[in-house]
Amino acid sequence: MAAAGAEAAAEEEKRLPEGDPESGGDSDDEGDSDSSGDGEDEEKENEAEIQRLEEQLSINAFDYNCHLDLIKLLRQEGELVKLRRARQKMSELFPLTEEIWLDWLKDEIKMASEISEREKVYELFERAVKDYICPEIWLEYAQYSIGGIGQEGGIERVRSIFERALTAVGLHVTKGTALWEAYREFENAILETAQPAPGSIPSPEQQQVLCSQLEKIHTLFRRQLGIPLLDMEASYAEYEEWSEEPIPETTVKNYKKALQQLEKCKPYEEALLGAETPKLAEYQAYIDFEMKAGDPARIQLIYERALAENCLVPDLWARYNQYLDRQLKVKELVLSAHDRAVRNCPWTVGLWIRYLLAMERHRVEHSIISEMFEKALNAGFIQATDYVEIWQAYLDYLRRRVDFTQDSSKELEELRSAFARAVEYLKQEVEERFSESGDPSCTIMQNWARVEARLCNNMQKARELWDNIMTKGNAKYANMWLEYYNLERAHGDTQHCRKALHRAVQCTSDYPEHVCEVLLTLERIEGTLEDWDAAVQKTENRLARVNEQRAKAAEKEAALAKQEEERAEQRKQARAEKKASKKAKKTRTGDKRKADEDDEGEWGQEEELPSKRHRAEGDGVLPEEDMEVEPGLFGRSEKPDGPAAPKEKASTSRKDIPKVFHDSSKDKVTVFVSNLSYTMAEPESKLRELFGSCGEVVEVRAVFNNKGTFRGYCYVQFREEEAARQALALDRTAVEGRPMFVSPCVDKNKNPDFKVFRYSTTLEKHKLFISGLPFSCTKEELEEVCKAHGNVKDIRLVTNRAGKPKGLAYVEYENEAQASQAVLKMDGLTVKDHVIKVMISNPPLRKLPERPEPSKASLALPRQIYGARGKGRTQLSMMPRALQRQSNPVAKAENGMVQNSPAASSEPPAEPKKMSNADFAKMLLKK
Repeated sequence: MAAAGAEAAAEEEKRLPEGDPESGGDSDDEGDSDSSGDGEDEEKENEAEIQRLEEQLSINAFDYNCHLDLIKLLRQEGELVKLRRARQKMSELFPLTEEIWLDWLKDEIKMASEISEREKVYELFERAVKDYICPEIWLEYAQYSIGGIGQEGGIERVRSIFERALTAVGLHVTKGTALWEAYREFENAILETAQPAPGSIPSPEQQQVLCSQLEKIHTLFRRQLGIPLLDMEASYAEYEEWSEEPIPETTVKNYKKALQQLEKCKPYEEALLGAETPKLAEYQAYIDFEMKAGDPARIQLIYERALAENCLVPDLWARYNQYLDRQLKVKELVLSAHDRAVRNCPWTVGLWIRYLLAMERHRVEHSIISEMFEKALNAGFIQATDYVEIWQAYLDYLRRRVDFTQDSSKELEELRSAFARAVEYLKQEVEERFSESGDPSCTIMQNWARVEARLCNNMQKARELWDNIMTKGNAKYANMWLEYYNLERAHGDTQHCRKALHRAVQCTSDYPEHVCEVLLTLERIEGTLEDWDAAVQKTENRLARVNEQRAKAAEKEAALAKQEEERAEQRKQARAEKKASKKAKKTRTGDKRKADEDDEGEWGQEEELPSKRHRAEGDGVLPEEDMEVEPGLFGRSEKPDGPAAPKEKASTSRKDIPKVFHDSSKDKVTVFVSNLSYTMAEPESKLRELFGSCGEVVEVRAVFNNKGTFRGYCYVQFREEEAARQALALDRTAVEGRPMFVSPCVDKNKNPDFKVFRYSTTLEKHKLFISGLPFSCTKEELEEVCKAHGNVKDIRLVTNRAGKPKGLAYVEYENEAQASQAVLKMDGLTVKDHVIKVMISNPPLRKLPERPEPSKASLALPRQIYGARGKGRTQLSMMPRALQRQSNPVAKAENGMVQNSPAASSEPPAEPKKMSNADFAKMLLKK
């Protein structure tokens, strides 16, 4: 009835502005009509939004932000019944924050007038204090309980709540004092009511009550002064003023000890006070400090404080639960922490596994553990392998319940049923969602087979399971056959061992030699002569087929390599013909020098290939193009638009600039700047202006190729070393739409292992990788799509070297929970008629290009053809044909020159035709 009355009051309150004389509704009918219409429109919009949010939650009940929006809207509309139901559903799935609980409690306190309603508020407080350790909620709880002091047992109830509050948060350095003071004020109020009337003499019973009450207050003061709390000096002064007797020496000693401990805690509290959210590093330092002190209550409290602000950090929950499991081992504390962990981070399979183990460790009922496992399956894990892990953990638990000394039992049947369900679940549910089973090697079925063979002595069932495993694409792996063979060897018989190995020889494609050797070893030890002959014949035939297949594969690979060489040769000939046609157009003899320069530029085009190592205009420091870079960021540069004449002029001016060699002694005052746009105009002046804020810039050396085109990196030298250090802070600053990379200047000849990679190459659970975006999609448009699922911290659109988009993006969210929700919501979403793919960012490992192993024939070729590193890029000899000797195929190449061995030929070498340096240079440059 109270709820219905509240709803009626809320509805009446909403209608009040229309007829309330004080609202001014009667003085202006037109204005009243307009405001009424606006109110009705807004009410209809809110109702539609509420319906939309409820439908969305019916599809995905784990949408945290959707819960928040619905509660906020229902509270605004005054829909108390729906509001209670919405809060109840959210609290069943997630622990609620301090703010949500306080709003809920205040709303219910306003409506609670009868005793039965007050009891419901007490139950709500009990749920609230279990979610997080919050001093404000405990203080609100204690103060609310004081309102029921007139009921039977009211005083004892208040004291019980205060004592529990002190146990939970009484050690809180900055907020614990408020609880101690509230407790003392309550006891002082009780003392006032126990005082006799003025002028009267208290009876012995009254005197005893007074003494007892005074002792309670003394005890509270002494307990508080023994704990390091903020402003404890004021509490000590208050005790001195309140007490009619001198403070005991023991209390003074404990007070001084607490003061010393407070001084040790202050730096950590100050660090927390000045740090920005999430304060993980500061909390971890505080936890390490308390761990060294070893007080379990204080360690537990600092963990709880850290988790209240970082409830979505799985690693923090894992460390806290590990401490409780190994140190405190108190059932209520341990299970409560594990339960809150999986409710906060339901997508983390490791927390669920630890929870199941903790429940088993503390002997929780089997039905409850099974129910918790079912919740884990519905938690919405991010990877297919997570489901394999949770099934394995649950199956291990079921296996430990079985008494295998009995031939049959209820527990054993339940275990077998769970194994069968796990296999079916991975096949139906997981493969359908992730397009993969997560268990390609069938580890669950392998474990099932081991249980049947070793613990149940049921080899027939184990063989059936292994037959099933092999039909799932595992028959080609030698290790799978050997695993089965070892199981047969330990629990089966020789006949089945032989059969398994014969099948392995026939089917294995990765390491057939290994299984052949195992088969021969078996027959050597246990087989008859006929068995040995059959095994030898089978292994020889199999290895002959394998070698034949490998030879065909090698021939095919060689043919493909030859085709690639022919295509490369054709491309070179095409370039040579193009260059020859350009030369033919040069009719003026005065342009001879310019033609030579053009030739040099054509040769220099090879430097722009990714496989070529660049050196910056004779510098001793290698440019950072040798570093690992974000895939797709550095593509081939495109020619900038514009007239050709200015470009040729710039090219000529760049060539006229003398080469400046890098002084390695200036490395400490120099930074290397890369990932700049090839089309940047006047990079020296632009970068001098950009880095001028760091300190005095002595020189900016931009690196250009032979044609005068900017190569996207440069060196910035400062006057002071401190300025160079400050310049590193400009790393990733956006310059003309690209993130500029700023790194220390390091001579890679002296430091070959120096690598700087600007982006992570490991799994980032808070970051998304999005592909399939339209090239026209802007950062703002993508942010508008992504921010609906969480707080977007950064968005990076991947572009090529020319700055053109590649349809890829990285989106960083505030935490893992928001990222995982965004994956579920955005994967397969249509953006401008493009279906995008969204996944957790997990860049593949970067592989260096593999060098093809030279064949035996190639090893016999002279090094001027193959070169010191294998097959050369141009396939051309760098020696004029007139100097080559065809009569000596086996020659030693040294520094690109072929030297004939005196023992190889007795004839004197033919004297080559004398040529000038110009003739020799033309021959080298000729293609």
